[in-house]
Amino acid sequence: MTDEPPHPEPADLLARWPLPDAPALAAELHAAYADPARGYHDVVHLTEVLDRLEELRAAGVAYPELPVRLAAWFHDSVYDGERDAEERSAAWAEDALVDLVAEEVRSEVARLVRLTETHRPEPDDAAGCALSDADLAILAAPPARYAAYVAAVRAEYAHLDDATFRAGRRAVLEGLAAKPELFHTPVARARWEDAARANLTRELAELAEDDAARPRADGRRSRAS
Repeated sequence: MTDEPPHPEPADLLARWPLPDAPALAAELHAAYADPARGYHDVVHLTEVLDRLEELRAAGVAYPELPVRLAAWFHDSVYDGERDAEERSAAWAEDALVDLVAEEVRSEVARLVRLTETHRPEPDDAAGCALSDADLAILAAPPARYAAYVAAVRAEYAHLDDATFRAGRRAVLEGLAAKPELFHTPVARARWEDAARANLTRELAELAEDDAARPRADGRRSRAS
């Protein structure tokens, strides 16, 4: 992964859409990710997830390509900072893919999209493991890219005050850090686990330091200072 995120041209990203007979749906999805209101969950994120899936496949990770690639396109198709975004993204996939793919593929795409809410696939879920690993690969990004990711996530939650956002962010990071393994495929664990753990540890430490330095409501600093 590079320090700076890619900036895909629309035509380049649309060329990676796996259903060439459904260009209108691809355009709708692209427009959703390209919404200027988005921070992190934008066309750059979609591109990086597709890149990581290709990296895993090239390294020998086997997964059913069509449902996984479609799930990558749909997994953040709805994103507005609300808790049910994955469910609404899955519902969009279920509706949009009628008559475009086989029923079992449509159901699998929706299942995989819902799985990205928890990133906890079963060990024998090849599709879920690959998609989850590709989606979380940003955690292993080099420092400059990771910092850009954190800033972009904050921008998506601009409607929240700092204290509320920080509490939510800490909860997400602690939940991730508590997982026995962040990544589920051997390739991803070998390539990304250590760097991701280091990034999580550093960000949690920075949050703790900032919290300790912030004045309390009564004008005193926290007892941790």
